[in-house]
Amino acid sequence: MAAADESPRMPKMNPEALSLAFEWRRFTRLATVVALFTAPVFFLVLLNDGVSVPLAVVLTFFAVIAFRGTVDLVVHRLIPRPSLFGASGELLAEDIVARRRRWYWRSKWIRVAWLAVIAFAALGVFNLALRLFFGISAPLFSTFSAAQPLLAQNGPIFLSLLLQLPLLFLANALIFIGPLMLMGIKQVKAYEPGDANWGVKLSDVRGQAEPKEEVTRVISLWQSGEDFKAAGGKPERGLLFLGAPGTGKTMLSKAIATNFNCPFVTMPGSGFAQTFIGVDVLVVMYLMSRARRLARKWGGQCIIFIDEIDAVGQRRAALGSGLASGSLTQAGGGAPEPFYGEWGALTASGDVIIETREWRERLFASRATPWRAVYPPWLQNTRERIAQVMFPGGMMGGMGGGMALNQLLVQMDGMDEPPMLKRFFTRRLNTFLDATYVVPQRVGPVKLRVPAPPPRSEQVYFIGATNAPIDSLDPALIRPGRMGRHIWFRTPTKDDRKDIFELYLRKVSHLPDLDTDHRRDELARMTNGYSPAMIEQACSMALTLAHSEGKQAFGREEIVEAMTTVETGTARSIEYVPAESRATALHEAGHAAASYLYQENIEATRLTIKMRGNSLGHFQAMQKEERFSSWRSEQMARLIMVLGAMATEVVFYEENTNGVGGDIGSVSELACRMVGLSAMAPIRVDLDGRFGSEDEEEAARERIMARFERIGNQLIQRGGSGQSQASDSAYITGVLNDRFKRSMAAQLIGQAFVTAYNSALHNRAALERIADELIDRRELHGDEVVELLQRVGLKRPPIDVLDPACWPKL
Repeated sequence: MAAADESPRMPKMNPEALSLAFEWRRFTRLATVVALFTAPVFFLVLLNDGVSVPLAVVLTFFAVIAFRGTVDLVVHRLIPRPSLFGASGELLAEDIVARRRRWYWRSKWIRVAWLAVIAFAALGVFNLALRLFFGISAPLFSTFSAAQPLLAQNGPIFLSLLLQLPLLFLANALIFIGPLMLMGIKQVKAYEPGDANWGVKLSDVRGQAEPKEEVTRVISLWQSGEDFKAAGGKPERGLLFLGAPGTGKTMLSKAIATNFNCPFVTMPGSGFAQTFIGVDVLVVMYLMSRARRLARKWGGQCIIFIDEIDAVGQRRAALGSGLASGSLTQAGGGAPEPFYGEWGALTASGDVIIETREWRERLFASRATPWRAVYPPWLQNTRERIAQVMFPGGMMGGMGGGMALNQLLVQMDGMDEPPMLKRFFTRRLNTFLDATYVVPQRVGPVKLRVPAPPPRSEQVYFIGATNAPIDSLDPALIRPGRMGRHIWFRTPTKDDRKDIFELYLRKVSHLPDLDTDHRRDELARMTNGYSPAMIEQACSMALTLAHSEGKQAFGREEIVEAMTTVETGTARSIEYVPAESRATALHEAGHAAASYLYQENIEATRLTIKMRGNSLGHFQAMQKEERFSSWRSEQMARLIMVLGAMATEVVFYEENTNGVGGDIGSVSELACRMVGLSAMAPIRVDLDGRFGSEDEEEAARERIMARFERIGNQLIQRGGSGQSQASDSAYITGVLNDRFKRSMAAQLIGQAFVTAYNSALHNRAALERIADELIDRRELHGDEVVELLQRVGLKRPPIDVLDPACWPKL
């Protein structure tokens, strides 16, 4: 059986409609003939009334076309026009001309009617005013004749008032909103090629190879993509830079402005937030007008860069909140890691910092610059008073740039439109020629109509930068065709930091030792969480320290001191008493040793007993391989590492200090997260058939787990640390309120502490050597920490849970 033909077919026109269409054509031609035959009679009437021949010809012409247009309007009211769906091109073209004529004459008669009504009403009001205020009575149509003496005496006054009132209204409006409008317009900064040089080259943007390559490819198409367009390609109209603060978004935009030979216009997103509704729209229109003028001047392209575009591009309330934009959930699932203080420590005391991908993202996000008002403080106060007193109903523009976003979206879509004035005059002229009925569409091959203007040749492209999650932006802004190309800027990894050091060390005098691969790798490991600006500051500060000591170049010692100053400020010159200094050194050594023994994917980067912030000292490390998820064994290793400090104190002093409070809070939170969110149960105790029967072995296993639980219950912090920046602690409360889950969390903590205790007991001599070195040096960095941990001979101890000596006495 043959397949049915599914190709689309043009519908055939209704025969009755086709017949009616031809009758319309015949009737319109007959009306034209009637108008032309009656024209000589009208011309002679005008001549008999004393009208000159040229004026009579002009009046006769307008009378003919007015009669012809009026006939069309009247007949259209009486007879419906036929549907031409599916008609030939000729009929459709004639229908377009007919509709255009009808619109032209209909608009003219409507205006005449309104003018007549307004004139009659004005005449009646003027006549009534003469009667009431001046005692002049006159027939309605003799009003002006009767008022001639009054007009001759007071006419200049009336005329001046008529001219002054609009000007006064305009002046008041400018005084009222002018300064606020000016503040918004001043945010627009336009730079032509050669106007400014930020000193930033594309080669200076380091640690972001993929975004830099992507941006270069897109902007090259913007500037010289004729072959691409000829092949049918359509370049992106906008780019959206996404990433944490300090990752290089603004720096890359400066490189674009410096290196690409086209005008560049910048605008902060907060500049669209205006006092009065509608002013933000004017700011957008000014921005686009400025960009178009520059594009026409410089060959057809202009780039607009909107920094912090989330200030104007937030998702509109009518669209809902979308995905949870504020969620801190890890890519691998589960709740966010603990994040305490300025540097995101794992513990509330701030003495354990581990670099991970999530840690960097949250650290850089915490450095985001707070929103700043567009206006200076005195003008901002005036704005708020106006909003509260004069316009309590909401005339003020407290919408956060909502109307600006709508206008910006329109402008992004409307860049290919023809020029407005050309389009206006072309449409008006062609409509008038059609409405005359006597000027044909064409004479032979020559068209007698102005051709439609082509779209503008200049193109305005957009680049937006934001620190906010992409889900918080309006979908209409980030869709393809607007800012549809999304470029992600990651926080600098270790390899990225090596690349950044290569740039900034090249600019300052330093010792050759810092140019070796080994030393560069060490510098990258020591600068956990550094932004490019922080690395540049560290290099500059290191040179300052070297010069203060009479050196011409700096080395490892100076840059290490500069790093610690950049990170946490100048170390406090506080001298510990010897006993407290040793206790602090042992505490930090406990963290470092436990991490070295049990965290295979962690490498130490710093060990210090210098007091910075609220921490007497701290241990800092980083992941060797960054992963999105982790196994139970890795989570257990973290518990052991955090509890390693307290276990060391118990081994050396048979008691612990109050400095372990932050550590206990951290392990309590981590254990609850393991049980409540990740279904990670305690490790099963393997007794390896050391009992005569399975029942005896199981009973022994239960006694051992109960002992782990007792230790865990003694350590677990039921109230929570209360200082973590984690978004949701509901899972902690849920675990602690559930007897079964709390039991498992306590067992996890008990197992980790027993392991840490035995490790400290077995490596007591090594811990003493680490503490002695730390007391002597006060601070160790990079390879110094790694080499020390390797040198002291740390080893994992065998743990026999049936041996009473392995159990700590708490």
